[in-house]
Amino acid sequence: MRDLDLAVPEGSVYGLLGPNGAGKSTTIRMILDIIAPDRGEVEIFGSSDVIGARPHIGYLPEERGLYAKMKVAEHLAYLAVLKGVDRRLAMAAARKGLDRVGLGDRADDKVESLSKGMAQKAQMLSCLLHEPRLLILDEPFSGLDPLNVEMFKELIRERRAAGATVLFSTHMIEDAERLCDRVCMIAGSRKVLDGRVADVKAAQGQRDVAVQYEGDGTFLRAPGLVQRVADQGHYAEIRLEEGADAQDLLRRAVEQGVRLSRFEIINPSLRQIFIEKATEVGLSAEDESEDEAGAPR
Repeated sequence: MRDLDLAVPEGSVYGLLGPNGAGKSTTIRMILDIIAPDRGEVEIFGSSDVIGARPHIGYLPEERGLYAKMKVAEHLAYLAVLKGVDRRLAMAAARKGLDRVGLGDRADDKVESLSKGMAQKAQMLSCLLHEPRLLILDEPFSGLDPLNVEMFKELIRERRAAGATVLFSTHMIEDAERLCDRVCMIAGSRKVLDGRVADVKAAQGQRDVAVQYEGDGTFLRAPGLVQRVADQGHYAEIRLEEGADAQDLLRRAVEQGVRLSRFEIINPSLRQIFIEKATEVGLSAEDESEDEAGAPR
C-alpha cells in the first residue's frame, strides 16, 4: 500500500473494496501486525498496542484453514479458549453456533469430513464465539453459494447490532453496497475514495439513469447525450453527459418505438463509481492483477 490513511468508525460495517491484487489483504495484515508497515502506525481501540487488542479481535483470513483431525465443536471451543473464553462456556457456544448455521449434526464429526462450504461456515463461527469487539474478514464471501452468502451477511449484521465494528475486504462491490455503512476503495495500492456509502453515491450527482426496455437498444448510444452505458440486454445503466437532460433520452427511446417498463434517474452504483475512479488514475482490472504477497508497498 502507498500512503493509506483510513479511520474505521466504531460500531460500523466498513468495506475495503478493490480488484484482486489491489492491496486489501496487505492492508489487513498490517492492521493485525502480521506484517509491518514501512512507515506510519496502526491503532486499534485508540491504542497502538495491537498485540494487546488481539483477544478482542475476530479474524477470518482469505486462505481458510482448520485442523482436519479435530472434531468440529472441540476445535471451535479450543479457538475460543485461546481468546480467553471459559472452556465450558466455549463448548456450549460452539454447539449453539453450529446449530445456528445448520451444522449441529456435524458437531462431533472431524473437520476433514466437512464439505468446503461447511468448513467455511465453521471457520466463520471461529471468529465469532468470543464475541469480538472488532471483526476483520478477508474476502468472506469467496466461494460461497448464494444461500451461505446471505447467512454470512446475517451473522455480520448480528455482530454489528451487538455493537461490534466490522471491517471486511471484498472485490464483490455489490455485496458491500448492500451491507456497508462506509467504504474505502483501493486501486493500484492507493486509496481512491473513502466515505459513507450514501455520501459517496450522492456526490456523483443525478446523472445516471436505469432503463428496462424491449426493442432496439441503439437509442442508448447517443453522442453528446450519453457518456457511458452498461447495457446488459433489456436492462441498462446510463451515465449522461454533464448538463444533459434525461428527458431527451426518453424522447429518443419513444421515437424509436422502444417499449419501456422502467426509466428512472438513480444514484450510480458503487461498482460504476469504482470503475470511474480507477479509470481516472489510469488503472484497469488487468493493472490490478499483481500479487499482493511480499513487503508492504
